[in-house]
Amino acid sequence: MRTLIQAFRTKELRNKILFVFGMIIIYRIGSFIPTPGVDFKIVQDCVAKASSNQENFVGLVNLFSGGAMLQLSIFALGVMPYITASIVIQLLRVVIPRFEALHKEGQSGETKLTQYTRYLTIGLAVLQSTTILVTARTGALFNYQCSQVIPDGSVWSLIVMVLVMTGGTGLIMWMAELITDKGIGQGMSILIFMSICSGFLPKLWEIGWGTNGKGGDWSKFGIVAAVLLVILIFVDFVELCQRRIPVQYTRRMIGRKMYGGSSTYLPLKINMSGVIPPIFASSILAIPTLIAQFGNTQQGWVGWINTNLANTTSAWYIGLYAVMIVFFCFFYTSITFDPDETADNMKQYGGFIPGIRAGSATSRYLSYVMNRLNTVGAVYLLFVALIPTVLIMALELGQKLPFGGTTILIIAGVGLDTLRQARAQTEQFQYAGFLFDHTDHYEGK
Repeated sequence: MRTLIQAFRTKELRNKILFVFGMIIIYRIGSFIPTPGVDFKIVQDCVAKASSNQENFVGLVNLFSGGAMLQLSIFALGVMPYITASIVIQLLRVVIPRFEALHKEGQSGETKLTQYTRYLTIGLAVLQSTTILVTARTGALFNYQCSQVIPDGSVWSLIVMVLVMTGGTGLIMWMAELITDKGIGQGMSILIFMSICSGFLPKLWEIGWGTNGKGGDWSKFGIVAAVLLVILIFVDFVELCQRRIPVQYTRRMIGRKMYGGSSTYLPLKINMSGVIPPIFASSILAIPTLIAQFGNTQQGWVGWINTNLANTTSAWYIGLYAVMIVFFCFFYTSITFDPDETADNMKQYGGFIPGIRAGSATSRYLSYVMNRLNTVGAVYLLFVALIPTVLIMALELGQKLPFGGTTILIIAGVGLDTLRQARAQTEQFQYAGFLFDHTDHYEGK
Protein backbone atom coordinates (compact mmCIF):
# COMPACT_ATOMS: atom_id res chain seq x y z
CA MET A 1 0.00 0.00 0.00
CA ARG A 2 2.83 2.37 0.85
CA THR A 3 4.41 1.69 -2.54
CA LEU A 4 1.17 2.59 -4.34
CA ILE A 5 0.77 5.81 -2.34
CA GLN A 6 4.33 6.83 -3.13
CA ALA A 7 3.82 5.96 -6.82
CA PHE A 8 0.73 8.18 -7.06
CA ARG A 9 2.72 11.10 -5.64
CA THR A 10 5.04 11.00 -8.66
CA LYS A 11 3.54 12.39 -11.84
CA GLU A 12 5.31 10.00 -14.23
CA LEU A 13 4.40 6.90 -12.24
CA ARG A 14 0.84 8.16 -11.73
CA ASN A 15 0.45 8.50 -15.50
CA LYS A 16 1.76 4.95 -15.98
CA ILE A 17 -0.70 3.54 -13.45
CA LEU A 18 -3.62 5.41 -15.02
CA PHE A 19 -2.54 4.16 -18.46
CA VAL A 20 -2.62 0.58 -17.17
CA PHE A 21 -6.09 1.13 -15.70
CA GLY A 22 -7.26 2.52 -19.05
CA MET A 23 -6.01 -0.55 -20.92
CA ILE A 24 -7.69 -2.83 -18.37
CA ILE A 25 -11.02 -1.02 -18.80
CA ILE A 26 -10.82 -1.38 -22.60
CA TYR A 27 -9.96 -5.07 -22.19
CA ARG A 28 -12.91 -5.71 -19.89
CA ILE A 29 -15.33 -3.81 -22.16
CA GLY A 30 -14.22 -5.92 -25.12
CA SER A 31 -14.89 -9.07 -23.10
CA PHE A 32 -18.63 -8.25 -23.12
CA ILE A 33 -18.99 -7.19 -26.78
CA PRO A 34 -20.52 -10.19 -28.63
CA THR A 35 -19.02 -11.47 -31.86
CA PRO A 36 -21.15 -10.67 -34.94
CA GLY A 37 -23.37 -13.62 -35.78
CA VAL A 38 -23.87 -14.80 -32.18
CA ASP A 39 -27.29 -14.73 -30.52
CA PHE A 40 -26.30 -12.90 -27.35
CA LYS A 41 -29.51 -13.63 -25.45
CA ILE A 42 -29.23 -17.39 -26.03
CA VAL A 43 -25.56 -17.29 -25.05
CA GLN A 44 -26.43 -15.66 -21.73
CA ASP A 45 -28.98 -18.38 -21.03
CA CYS A 46 -26.41 -21.05 -21.92
CA VAL A 47 -23.78 -19.56 -19.61
CA ALA A 48 -26.30 -19.54 -16.78
CA LYS A 49 -27.13 -23.23 -17.36
CA ALA A 50 -23.67 -24.62 -18.04
CA SER A 51 -21.18 -25.20 -15.26
CA SER A 52 -17.55 -25.37 -16.25
CA ASN A 53 -14.85 -26.74 -13.98
CA GLN A 54 -11.93 -24.36 -13.74
CA GLU A 55 -9.34 -27.12 -13.96
CA ASN A 56 -10.28 -28.53 -17.36
CA PHE A 57 -9.21 -27.04 -20.69
CA VAL A 58 -12.46 -25.23 -21.48
CA GLY A 59 -12.56 -23.79 -17.98
CA LEU A 60 -8.88 -22.85 -18.21
CA VAL A 61 -9.37 -20.86 -21.43
CA ASN A 62 -12.52 -19.28 -20.00
CA LEU A 63 -10.56 -18.41 -16.84
CA PHE A 64 -7.78 -16.68 -18.76
CA SER A 65 -10.31 -14.79 -20.89
CA GLY A 66 -12.22 -13.49 -17.87
CA GLY A 67 -15.37 -15.41 -18.83
CA ALA A 68 -15.32 -13.97 -22.36
CA MET A 69 -14.95 -17.34 -24.10
CA LEU A 70 -18.27 -18.81 -22.99
CA GLN A 71 -19.91 -15.49 -23.89
CA LEU A 72 -18.36 -15.75 -27.41
CA SER A 73 -17.24 -12.12 -27.31
CA ILE A 74 -14.66 -10.48 -29.59
CA PHE A 75 -12.04 -11.19 -26.90
CA ALA A 76 -13.24 -14.77 -26.44
CA LEU A 77 -9.76 -16.26 -26.90
CA GLY A 78 -8.20 -13.93 -24.36
CA VAL A 79 -4.46 -14.34 -23.85
CA MET A 80 -4.42 -18.13 -24.26
CA PRO A 81 -3.04 -18.14 -27.86
CA TYR A 82 -0.14 -15.90 -26.84
CA ILE A 83 0.65 -18.04 -23.79
CA THR A 84 0.57 -21.22 -25.87
CA ALA A 85 2.75 -19.64 -28.57
CA SER A 86 5.31 -18.45 -26.00
CA ILE A 87 5.55 -21.90 -24.44
CA VAL A 88 5.84 -23.60 -27.86
CA ILE A 89 8.66 -21.24 -28.93
CA GLN A 90 10.52 -22.00 -25.70
CA LEU A 91 10.11 -25.74 -26.22
CA LEU A 92 11.27 -25.50 -29.84
CA ARG A 93 14.60 -24.12 -28.67
CA VAL A 94 15.51 -27.69 -27.72
CA VAL A 95 14.51 -29.08 -31.14
CA ILE A 96 15.49 -26.28 -33.56
CA PRO A 97 19.15 -25.13 -33.29
CA ARG A 98 18.28 -21.84 -35.02
CA PHE A 99 16.01 -20.84 -32.13
CA GLU A 100 18.71 -21.67 -29.59
CA ALA A 101 21.21 -19.58 -31.56
CA LEU A 102 18.79 -16.64 -31.60
CA HIS A 103 18.32 -16.98 -27.84
CA LYS A 104 22.09 -16.70 -27.32
CA GLU A 105 22.40 -13.62 -29.56
CA GLY A 106 20.94 -11.37 -26.90
CA GLN A 107 18.48 -8.53 -27.53
CA SER A 108 18.42 -8.87 -31.35
CA GLY A 109 17.78 -12.62 -31.13
CA GLU A 110 15.03 -12.20 -28.53
CA THR A 111 13.37 -9.61 -30.79
CA LYS A 112 13.31 -12.16 -33.61
CA LEU A 113 11.88 -14.85 -31.31
CA THR A 114 9.20 -12.39 -30.18
CA GLN A 115 8.29 -11.82 -33.82
CA TYR A 116 7.94 -15.59 -34.35
CA THR A 117 5.78 -15.74 -31.23
CA ARG A 118 3.43 -13.12 -32.66
CA TYR A 119 3.05 -15.01 -35.95
CA LEU A 120 2.37 -18.26 -34.10
CA THR A 121 -0.16 -16.46 -31.87
CA ILE A 122 -2.21 -15.39 -34.89
CA GLY A 123 -2.08 -18.91 -36.33
CA LEU A 124 -3.20 -20.45 -33.05
CA ALA A 125 -5.94 -17.81 -32.74
CA VAL A 126 -7.36 -18.87 -36.11
CA LEU A 127 -7.26 -22.54 -35.06
CA GLN A 128 -8.73 -21.99 -31.59
CA SER A 129 -11.47 -19.61 -32.75
CA THR A 130 -12.55 -22.12 -35.40
CA THR A 131 -12.64 -24.90 -32.80
CA ILE A 132 -14.62 -22.81 -30.33
CA LEU A 133 -17.18 -21.75 -32.94
CA VAL A 134 -17.66 -25.31 -34.23
CA THR A 135 -18.11 -26.71 -30.71
CA ALA A 136 -20.50 -23.85 -29.86
CA ARG A 137 -22.55 -24.50 -32.98
CA THR A 138 -22.83 -28.22 -32.19
CA GLY A 139 -23.61 -27.51 -28.53
CA ALA A 140 -20.52 -29.31 -27.15
CA LEU A 141 -19.14 -26.07 -25.70
CA PHE A 142 -22.07 -25.88 -23.28
CA ASN A 143 -22.24 -29.63 -22.56
CA TYR A 144 -25.15 -29.99 -25.02
CA GLN A 145 -27.44 -28.07 -22.68
CA CYS A 146 -28.43 -25.55 -25.36
CA SER A 147 -28.19 -25.03 -29.09
CA GLN A 148 -28.83 -22.41 -31.78
CA VAL A 149 -26.11 -20.18 -30.32
CA ILE A 150 -25.06 -19.32 -33.89
CA PRO A 151 -28.26 -19.00 -35.98
CA ASP A 152 -26.45 -18.51 -39.29
CA GLY A 153 -24.12 -21.47 -39.78
CA SER A 154 -22.96 -20.54 -43.28
CA VAL A 155 -19.28 -20.66 -44.20
CA TRP A 156 -19.10 -16.90 -44.80
CA SER A 157 -20.57 -16.16 -41.37
CA LEU A 158 -18.06 -18.47 -39.66
CA ILE A 159 -15.17 -16.87 -41.58
CA VAL A 160 -16.22 -13.41 -40.41
CA MET A 161 -16.49 -14.59 -36.80
CA VAL A 162 -13.05 -16.25 -36.97
CA LEU A 163 -11.53 -13.04 -38.36
CA VAL A 164 -13.16 -10.95 -35.62
CA MET A 165 -11.94 -13.24 -32.83
CA THR A 166 -8.45 -13.43 -34.34
CA GLY A 167 -8.37 -9.64 -34.62
CA GLY A 168 -9.42 -9.41 -30.97
CA THR A 169 -6.46 -11.62 -30.02
CA GLY A 170 -4.12 -9.39 -32.00
CA LEU A 171 -5.55 -6.33 -30.25
CA ILE A 172 -5.04 -7.93 -26.83
CA MET A 173 -1.43 -8.76 -27.73
CA TRP A 174 -0.83 -5.14 -28.80
CA MET A 175 -2.44 -3.80 -25.62
CA ALA A 176 -0.26 -6.08 -23.49
CA GLU A 177 2.89 -4.82 -25.21
CA LEU A 178 1.75 -1.22 -24.66
CA ILE A 179 1.30 -1.92 -20.94
CA THR A 180 4.79 -3.41 -20.78
CA ASP A 181 6.38 -0.45 -22.61
CA LYS A 182 4.39 2.48 -21.16
CA GLY A 183 2.99 1.12 -17.90
CA ILE A 184 4.12 -0.82 -14.86
CA GLY A 185 4.56 -4.58 -14.87
CA GLN A 186 4.39 -7.23 -17.57
CA GLY A 187 1.38 -6.49 -19.77
CA MET A 188 0.24 -10.02 -20.53
CA SER A 189 0.54 -11.06 -16.88
CA ILE A 190 -1.55 -8.08 -15.75
CA LEU A 191 -4.31 -8.90 -18.23
CA ILE A 192 -4.34 -12.51 -17.03
CA PHE A 193 -4.48 -11.30 -13.43
CA MET A 194 -7.47 -9.06 -14.13
CA SER A 195 -9.26 -11.78 -16.09
CA ILE A 196 -8.97 -14.17 -13.15
CA CYS A 197 -10.00 -11.58 -10.56
CA SER A 198 -13.06 -10.59 -12.61
CA GLY A 199 -14.62 -14.01 -12.02
CA PHE A 200 -12.85 -14.92 -8.81
CA LEU A 201 -14.43 -12.51 -6.32
CA PRO A 202 -18.08 -12.98 -7.46
CA LYS A 203 -17.78 -16.77 -7.18
CA LEU A 204 -16.17 -16.46 -3.75
CA TRP A 205 -19.06 -14.27 -2.58
CA GLU A 206 -21.58 -16.72 -4.07
CA ILE A 207 -20.46 -19.41 -1.59
CA GLY A 208 -21.76 -17.34 1.31
CA TRP A 209 -24.57 -15.39 -0.36
CA GLY A 210 -25.78 -18.18 -2.64
CA THR A 211 -27.71 -17.79 -5.86
CA ASN A 212 -29.99 -14.74 -5.52
CA GLY A 213 -29.56 -14.92 -1.77
CA LYS A 214 -30.54 -18.60 -1.52
CA GLY A 215 -28.48 -21.70 -0.85
CA GLY A 216 -25.49 -19.89 0.65
CA ASP A 217 -23.39 -21.03 3.58
CA TRP A 218 -21.38 -18.38 5.42
CA SER A 219 -19.46 -20.94 7.46
CA LYS A 220 -18.12 -22.53 4.25
CA PHE A 221 -17.38 -19.03 2.96
CA GLY A 222 -15.28 -18.32 6.05
CA ILE A 223 -13.39 -21.61 5.74
CA VAL A 224 -12.66 -21.06 2.04
CA ALA A 225 -11.58 -17.44 2.60
CA ALA A 226 -9.29 -18.44 5.50
CA VAL A 227 -7.71 -21.28 3.52
CA LEU A 228 -7.24 -18.99 0.53
CA LEU A 229 -5.50 -16.36 2.67
CA VAL A 230 -3.16 -18.94 4.22
CA ILE A 231 -2.31 -20.45 0.83
CA LEU A 232 -1.59 -17.02 -0.68
CA ILE A 233 0.78 -16.19 2.18
CA PHE A 234 2.46 -19.57 1.80
CA VAL A 235 2.80 -19.16 -1.99
CA ASP A 236 4.24 -15.65 -1.59
CA PHE A 237 6.80 -16.97 0.90
CA VAL A 238 7.89 -19.88 -1.34
CA GLU A 239 8.02 -17.76 -4.50
CA LEU A 240 10.40 -15.34 -2.77
CA CYS A 241 12.69 -18.12 -1.49
CA GLN A 242 16.02 -18.56 -3.22
CA ARG A 243 18.95 -20.94 -3.08
CA ARG A 244 21.92 -18.59 -3.37
CA ILE A 245 25.06 -20.28 -4.70
CA PRO A 246 28.19 -18.17 -4.01
CA VAL A 247 30.25 -17.25 -7.08
CA GLN A 248 33.77 -15.77 -6.99
CA TYR A 249 35.27 -13.93 -9.97
CA THR A 250 39.04 -13.82 -10.40
CA ARG A 251 40.92 -10.67 -11.32
CA ARG A 252 41.76 -10.24 -14.98
CA MET A 253 43.97 -7.71 -16.73
CA ILE A 254 42.31 -6.36 -19.88
CA GLY A 255 44.48 -3.71 -21.49
CA ARG A 256 45.64 -1.46 -18.68
CA LYS A 257 42.66 -2.05 -16.43
CA MET A 258 42.02 -4.71 -13.81
CA TYR A 259 38.60 -6.36 -13.84
CA GLY A 260 36.92 -8.89 -11.57
CA GLY A 261 37.84 -9.91 -8.08
CA SER A 262 34.25 -9.56 -6.85
CA SER A 263 31.99 -11.96 -4.99
CA THR A 264 28.34 -12.50 -5.89
CA TYR A 265 25.82 -15.32 -5.90
CA LEU A 266 23.68 -17.26 -8.35
CA PRO A 267 20.00 -17.10 -7.26
CA LEU A 268 17.97 -20.25 -7.95
CA LYS A 269 14.25 -20.24 -7.18
CA ILE A 270 12.55 -23.21 -5.58
CA ASN A 271 9.79 -23.13 -8.21
CA MET A 272 11.60 -22.28 -11.44
CA SER A 273 8.87 -23.77 -13.63
CA GLY A 274 6.23 -21.35 -12.33
CA VAL A 275 2.63 -22.07 -13.26
CA ILE A 276 3.49 -24.09 -16.39
CA PRO A 277 3.23 -27.64 -14.90
CA PRO A 278 -0.40 -27.28 -13.66
CA ILE A 279 -1.43 -25.66 -16.95
CA PHE A 280 0.15 -28.42 -19.03
CA ALA A 281 -1.25 -31.18 -16.80
CA SER A 282 -4.82 -29.86 -16.78
CA SER A 283 -4.76 -29.17 -20.53
CA ILE A 284 -3.55 -32.67 -21.43
CA LEU A 285 -6.04 -34.34 -19.10
CA ALA A 286 -8.84 -32.31 -20.69
CA ILE A 287 -8.12 -33.60 -24.20
CA PRO A 288 -9.82 -37.02 -23.65
CA THR A 289 -12.82 -35.22 -22.13
CA LEU A 290 -13.16 -33.02 -25.22
CA ILE A 291 -12.92 -36.06 -27.49
CA ALA A 292 -15.51 -37.93 -25.41
CA GLN A 293 -18.01 -35.10 -25.92
CA PHE A 294 -18.24 -36.04 -29.61
CA GLY A 295 -18.73 -39.76 -28.86
CA ASN A 296 -21.77 -41.83 -28.00
CA THR A 297 -22.53 -41.77 -24.29
CA GLN A 298 -23.55 -45.45 -24.49
CA GLN A 299 -20.04 -46.54 -25.42
CA GLY A 300 -17.80 -47.89 -22.67
CA TRP A 301 -14.76 -45.70 -23.26
CA VAL A 302 -16.90 -42.55 -23.22
CA GLY A 303 -18.46 -43.53 -19.91
CA TRP A 304 -15.05 -44.34 -18.41
CA ILE A 305 -13.64 -40.96 -19.43
CA ASN A 306 -16.67 -39.09 -18.10
CA THR A 307 -16.46 -40.98 -14.80
CA ASN A 308 -12.70 -40.84 -14.18
CA LEU A 309 -11.15 -37.98 -16.18
CA ALA A 310 -14.02 -35.48 -16.37
CA ASN A 311 -14.39 -35.64 -12.58
CA THR A 312 -11.52 -33.78 -10.89
CA THR A 313 -12.13 -35.55 -7.57
CA SER A 314 -11.73 -39.09 -8.95
CA ALA A 315 -8.67 -41.17 -8.01
CA TRP A 316 -7.58 -41.56 -11.66
CA TYR A 317 -7.65 -37.80 -12.29
CA ILE A 318 -5.81 -36.93 -9.08
CA GLY A 319 -3.15 -39.58 -9.71
CA LEU A 320 -2.50 -38.61 -13.33
CA TYR A 321 -2.62 -34.91 -12.46
CA ALA A 322 0.03 -35.37 -9.76
CA VAL A 323 2.32 -37.45 -12.00
CA MET A 324 2.12 -34.93 -14.84
CA ILE A 325 2.83 -31.98 -12.53
CA VAL A 326 6.00 -33.68 -11.27
CA PHE A 327 7.08 -34.60 -14.82
CA PHE A 328 6.54 -31.13 -16.27
CA CYS A 329 8.20 -29.50 -13.27
CA PHE A 330 11.47 -31.31 -14.07
CA PHE A 331 11.00 -31.14 -17.84
CA TYR A 332 10.29 -27.42 -18.13
CA THR A 333 13.05 -26.48 -15.66
CA SER A 334 15.56 -28.47 -17.72
CA ILE A 335 14.60 -26.33 -20.73
CA THR A 336 14.67 -22.91 -19.06
CA PHE A 337 17.84 -23.54 -17.01
CA ASP A 338 20.84 -25.23 -18.63
CA PRO A 339 23.62 -26.10 -16.12
CA ASP A 340 26.16 -26.62 -18.93
CA GLU A 341 25.48 -23.19 -20.41
CA THR A 342 25.61 -21.50 -16.98
CA ALA A 343 28.90 -23.25 -16.14
CA ASP A 344 30.41 -22.22 -19.49
CA ASN A 345 29.38 -18.59 -19.01
CA MET A 346 30.89 -18.54 -15.53
CA LYS A 347 34.14 -20.05 -16.82
CA GLN A 348 34.28 -17.58 -19.71
CA TYR A 349 34.15 -14.59 -17.37
CA GLY A 350 36.50 -16.08 -14.79
CA GLY A 351 33.87 -17.12 -12.28
CA PHE A 352 33.84 -20.23 -10.12
CA ILE A 353 31.98 -21.67 -7.16
CA PRO A 354 34.27 -21.91 -4.10
CA GLY A 355 35.34 -25.51 -3.61
CA ILE A 356 34.09 -26.57 -7.08
CA ARG A 357 36.22 -26.72 -10.21
CA ALA A 358 35.15 -24.63 -13.16
CA GLY A 359 33.67 -26.40 -16.18
CA SER A 360 32.08 -29.87 -16.02
CA ALA A 361 32.37 -30.11 -12.22
CA THR A 362 30.40 -26.89 -11.86
CA SER A 363 27.77 -28.21 -14.29
CA ARG A 364 27.38 -31.42 -12.29
CA TYR A 365 27.08 -29.47 -9.05
CA LEU A 366 24.41 -27.15 -10.52
CA SER A 367 22.50 -30.19 -11.82
CA TYR A 368 22.63 -31.75 -8.37
CA VAL A 369 21.32 -28.57 -6.72
CA MET A 370 18.58 -28.15 -9.33
CA ASN A 371 17.36 -31.73 -8.87
CA ARG A 372 17.00 -31.14 -5.15
CA LEU A 373 15.21 -27.83 -5.71
CA ASN A 374 12.91 -29.38 -8.31
CA THR A 375 11.95 -32.11 -5.85
CA VAL A 376 10.90 -29.53 -3.29
CA GLY A 377 9.25 -27.42 -6.00
CA ALA A 378 7.25 -30.39 -7.31
CA VAL A 379 5.96 -31.17 -3.80
CA TYR A 380 5.06 -27.50 -3.37
CA LEU A 381 3.14 -27.42 -6.67
CA LEU A 382 1.32 -30.64 -5.77
CA PHE A 383 0.26 -29.16 -2.45
CA VAL A 384 -1.06 -25.93 -4.00
CA ALA A 385 -2.72 -27.69 -6.95
CA LEU A 386 -4.52 -30.35 -4.90
CA ILE A 387 -5.75 -28.10 -2.05
CA PRO A 388 -8.84 -27.01 -4.10
CA THR A 389 -9.72 -30.67 -4.75
CA VAL A 390 -9.48 -31.45 -1.04
CA LEU A 391 -11.74 -28.49 -0.21
CA ILE A 392 -14.31 -29.58 -2.80
CA MET A 393 -14.44 -33.07 -1.31
CA ALA A 394 -14.42 -31.92 2.33
CA LEU A 395 -16.99 -29.12 2.04
CA GLU A 396 -19.05 -30.71 -0.77
CA LEU A 397 -18.91 -27.52 -2.81
CA GLY A 398 -19.31 -29.20 -6.18
CA GLN A 399 -18.19 -26.67 -8.82
CA LYS A 400 -18.62 -23.58 -6.64
CA LEU A 401 -15.00 -23.30 -5.53
CA PRO A 402 -13.81 -19.97 -6.96
CA PHE A 403 -10.13 -20.83 -7.19
CA GLY A 404 -7.86 -23.64 -8.34
CA GLY A 405 -4.16 -24.28 -8.01
CA THR A 406 -3.47 -22.44 -11.26
CA THR A 407 -5.49 -19.45 -10.07
CA ILE A 408 -3.58 -19.14 -6.80
CA LEU A 409 -0.17 -19.38 -8.45
CA ILE A 410 -1.03 -16.73 -11.04
CA ILE A 411 -2.54 -14.29 -8.54
CA ALA A 412 0.43 -14.58 -6.18
CA GLY A 413 3.10 -14.59 -8.87
CA VAL A 414 1.75 -11.67 -10.90
CA GLY A 415 1.00 -9.65 -7.77
CA LEU A 416 4.54 -10.09 -6.44
CA ASP A 417 6.18 -9.30 -9.78
CA THR A 418 4.08 -6.17 -10.38
CA LEU A 419 4.65 -4.91 -6.84
CA ARG A 420 8.39 -5.51 -7.20
CA GLN A 421 8.54 -3.50 -10.43
CA ALA A 422 6.42 -0.72 -8.94
CA ARG A 423 8.74 -0.50 -5.93
CA ALA A 424 11.81 -0.42 -8.20
CA GLN A 425 10.41 2.44 -10.27
CA THR A 426 9.25 4.30 -7.17
CA GLU A 427 12.76 4.23 -5.70
CA GLN A 428 14.09 6.00 -8.80
CA PHE A 429 12.25 9.15 -7.71
CA GLN A 430 13.22 9.00 -4.04
CA TYR A 431 16.52 10.48 -3.03
CA ALA A 432 16.53 9.69 0.68
CA GLY A 433 19.98 8.48 1.68
CA PHE A 434 21.63 10.08 -1.34
CA LEU A 435 21.06 13.80 -0.90
CA PHE A 436 19.44 14.08 2.51
CA ASP A 437 19.65 12.24 5.78
CA HIS A 438 16.57 11.20 7.73
CA THR A 439 14.24 13.00 5.28
CA ASP A 440 12.11 11.88 2.34
CA HIS A 441 12.59 13.86 -0.84
CA TYR A 442 10.12 13.37 -3.70
CA GLU A 443 10.12 14.69 -7.21
CA GLY A 444 9.07 18.32 -7.34
CA LYS A 445 9.54 18.91 -3.61
